[in-house]
Amino acid sequence: MEKYREVGRQVKRVDARDKVTGRAMFTDDLCPKPCLVAKILHSTIGNGRVVSMDVTEAKAVPGVVAVFTCFDVPDTKFPVAGHPWYAASAAQKRDVADRKLLDDRVRIYGDNIAAVVAEDEVAANRALRKIKVEYEEYPVTYDPREAMQGTNPPVQEDKPDNIVGHTLAVTPEDKLKAMGYSSVEDAVRDPKYHHFAFHAFTGEQSQAHIEVCVSYCYEENGKLTCVSSTQIPHICRRIIGQALDIPWGSVRVIKPYIGGGFGTKQDIHFEPLNAWLCHQVGGRCVKLELSREECFWDTSGRQPKDFEVEASVGDDMRLHARSIKAWSNTGGYIHHGHALVLNSVNTFRWLYHTQEDAIRCEAWTVHTNGPHTGAMRAYGVPEGIWAAECLMGDIAHDMGWDGVEFRMKNAITPGYVDEFSPSNTISYRTDGLRACVERGKQLIGWDEKRQEYAHQDGPIRHGVGVAFLVYKTAVAPFALETSNCQITLNQDGTFQLQMGATEIGQGADTVFCQMAAEAIGVRTEDIHIVSTQDTDVAPYDPGAYASRQTFVSGTACKDAGQKMRRRILELAARLYPDFQGELDLRDHAVWDAAGNKVVDLPDLALEAYYNLHKTDQISTRGQATVHQNAIVTGCTFCDVTVDMPLAQVTVNKIVNVQDNGRLMNPKLVEQQMHGGMAQSIGFALSEELLVDPATGRVRNATLLDYKVPTAMDVPELIAENVETQDPMGPYGNKAVGETPIISPAPAIRDAILNATGVKFYEMPMTPQRLFEGFKREGLI
Repeated sequence: MEKYREVGRQVKRVDARDKVTGRAMFTDDLCPKPCLVAKILHSTIGNGRVVSMDVTEAKAVPGVVAVFTCFDVPDTKFPVAGHPWYAASAAQKRDVADRKLLDDRVRIYGDNIAAVVAEDEVAANRALRKIKVEYEEYPVTYDPREAMQGTNPPVQEDKPDNIVGHTLAVTPEDKLKAMGYSSVEDAVRDPKYHHFAFHAFTGEQSQAHIEVCVSYCYEENGKLTCVSSTQIPHICRRIIGQALDIPWGSVRVIKPYIGGGFGTKQDIHFEPLNAWLCHQVGGRCVKLELSREECFWDTSGRQPKDFEVEASVGDDMRLHARSIKAWSNTGGYIHHGHALVLNSVNTFRWLYHTQEDAIRCEAWTVHTNGPHTGAMRAYGVPEGIWAAECLMGDIAHDMGWDGVEFRMKNAITPGYVDEFSPSNTISYRTDGLRACVERGKQLIGWDEKRQEYAHQDGPIRHGVGVAFLVYKTAVAPFALETSNCQITLNQDGTFQLQMGATEIGQGADTVFCQMAAEAIGVRTEDIHIVSTQDTDVAPYDPGAYASRQTFVSGTACKDAGQKMRRRILELAARLYPDFQGELDLRDHAVWDAAGNKVVDLPDLALEAYYNLHKTDQISTRGQATVHQNAIVTGCTFCDVTVDMPLAQVTVNKIVNVQDNGRLMNPKLVEQQMHGGMAQSIGFALSEELLVDPATGRVRNATLLDYKVPTAMDVPELIAENVETQDPMGPYGNKAVGETPIISPAPAIRDAILNATGVKFYEMPMTPQRLFEGFKREGLI
């Protein structure tokens, strides 16, 4: 593996001191005080239409500047999902415009129907309570399979059957005939093999980020400026322009530090409305900040998904045939739509397979009157891996096989190419999975604990479980992957690094500094980066999603750094022609081939800026358009204690070992893995937005009722990596930001199965569901 000086160092985060001392400025910190405050009136029905609205009393409240209703806004629809833009009009269809600033057509409980702008929050809230609304109410449908039969009226007018997307990937007919079958169903139910089938469910998990969604807007010099806590500032600029039907260049978006997003800030929820309100009040500064409750039910959590899974397996531990059907509930609006469940069924297909395996993957995404859903960490993959690992866990348990051995017999192998992917560009090139599994077994004590926990009885039992993961880095080949970076040589020989990619708390800025330093040949400490993105000056990048930034944006960063290195050496050769041979940049100086110092870098930089004959203020632009990807694999092992009478699971230890390619900064990777593991504990055992199916209303939209794991719930976490050198990453790296959340939840499920023999298919496995399962099996 190639040796690097800066890449791979455990460099301290470049933003650590400011964040620890409180100097880091977030959106609300930067907002001018005082400013106007905007608040939204939400519908109190889950499906219907606003017939009329009386705002007379609201306008009379002291301090109210203006009140706007769904009947006042432009009749313009726009998309909200953070998808890249496509110049070809046919490709733009994937970025569906189905939202209005305010809408008289109510599709979900809490839909946005009016807005108040006031001098302060108190006046705004008082005015909201005085708005009188008359509705025409329709029946609420929350079940996606029921909604597919059609509703009157449909949730979205252009989809009479409420189906957003439907896809089918199935083993070709000639291959099935060669196996002696007419269909995958025949193969799955072949009596010569062992048959397994179940129905699984994953609920709507909320991102529960610390900083709420907030923005403020003002007009200056004929330009509308929006400062927002967003993961996607350049896409935000475009969507504001679309929503207001104004040139995109007349919009400026600024992204300061962000207090967490995990996908919900990959949607443009309220920035367009805030921008429009700002314009309506003459360009005065308007702040629109969501309450914690609004963040739960009026932004976008993880799509709930139903799965029907069938499979057959031989006595040789080889999978023979598999089928998965998935129904994804996107709620009243498309947001990220069908892409999420596609990730679910695709990863189900990729993780386990054999050459003899016949596969059928079918998926639907459906509109209901449920709350918003969209991107959340790992973008549909945890749900697909849940279904895959429920299957593998069941088979190993029922057949009496070692769960690790069985999985390894069928796990993805190097050279795998997805036959259903566009241009066959989804392939598995570098394999650390086998080493990950061996290390994970050692760290958890797999063989010893399996033996120790065998033949338990009594109300309190112990179990050990395992789950594997697979994850595709970035969004190529399904969507555009591009990035730009700019590096400037400063007068003192340090460098200014400017990225369009966004730091959202994950440590991207630190890694970009390391990558740039490696490419130039200087220390990371010589790179200065500004975490704020300003679309007027920051180079274009779609933003933070799909674990793409180190992989795609890092490629642009490396490109700019290599160009900077060449420019510096070319300048030195021009200014100092007496030195012979190829010049080199190291130790903050330029050296000749004989090892003589040509010039210190600070002196060369001063000469570049202030040479009387010809100044050469060096700035380079790096660009990347990436068409390939890299597949991450790994595994999680966990140890649990199950108190069946109390229906309580205590997670004692989690071991997560992954192949993320080359690690850019091992300490940051460990931090990412710890955070993902903690989120996955919540997904496994407690986190779910509870929706009343009769009204569509979220029942637990507070941090008191939505059960996020606390420090008391997080056990010993062990995160390790098996490093490989992936040929597609700029420095051999793959994804890491989202992968740690994928496999801990099914590993916990597998440990509960090992401890109790009870199979659970609904996630989260709440005390109520655990109690019902233990009671059903006669254990309590």
